Amino acid sequence: MIQTVSIVGCGWLGLPLGEHLLAQDLAVKGSTTSPGKIPLLAASGIHPFLLSLQPQPAPGQLGELHELLDADLLVIDIPPGVEKQGPSFHPDQIRSLIARLPDSPVKKVIYVSSTSVYPEVNREVDEAEPLAGHDPVSTAILQAEAAVRGSGRDWVILRCGGLMGYNRIPGKYVAGKKDLRTGDVPVNFVHRDDVVGIIWEIIRQDVRNQVYNVVTPLHPKRREVYARNAADLGYALPEYADGPVPDHKVVSCRKLVRELPYAFRYADPLSFPYTPS
Repeated sequence: MIQTVSIVGCGWLGLPLGEHLLAQDLAVKGSTTSPGKIPLLAASGIHPFLLSLQPQPAPGQLGELHELLDADLLVIDIPPGVEKQGPSFHPDQIRSLIARLPDSPVKKVIYVSSTSVYPEVNREVDEAEPLAGHDPVSTAILQAEAAVRGSGRDWVILRCGGLMGYNRIPGKYVAGKKDLRTGDVPVNFVHRDDVVGIIWEIIRQDVRNQVYNVVTPLHPKRREVYARNAADLGYALPEYADGPVPDHKVVSCRKLVRELPYAFRYADPLSFPYTPS
């Protein structure tokens, strides 16, 4: 039975996840790399740790890491950082963390992965798609997934699409841009509230040793999403270039809906609620 959860990476997703788990009467520990966020985590009820997860942890942080891993469930939600740190950094991070699990009571690991592991093959893809890594980011994430699978603990890997909602608004990022070529590319989005809800259901239902794509069932075109954001929130529409649709993929969530099962709160990216700041 899960009673204590440790979240490595209490950022845009990890913090509200921790708050949701606290509301379910679980004890929650969480790490951040920002000293300024320690009071925020503490005020929410999360036991905070200031921790920068390195492939070789500094001796001064070993005690903190040991205490953070004193939990029943470990949730890993940290970006791969390939552009800044290089392709081997993130897999080495995860391997270093996994290597410390034998000295901990952790029973299960949930790793927040990404749909970027799938190549742009101009068709639907699901969890059975053969994957070998098609760029440095996908290669790093797949190596991290492999480390989690080989942890000797139960595991769940969640390949999340583009996380949206609240102040993450697709139309904001393209407002007024010119010669945009991706207008007819279908989106693979998911609202943050659904990711939190899915992780809770995985804990509640004691799901083990599965890979799930975490994206909405519906995949409108980018231009449709941008137009809705413009109409609802006043962003300037981008201008589109003529030409063929760029390579893309449509990520299926059928396995998640069927096996978990899970009913999305926000199944259509055209209906995502936002809170612009």
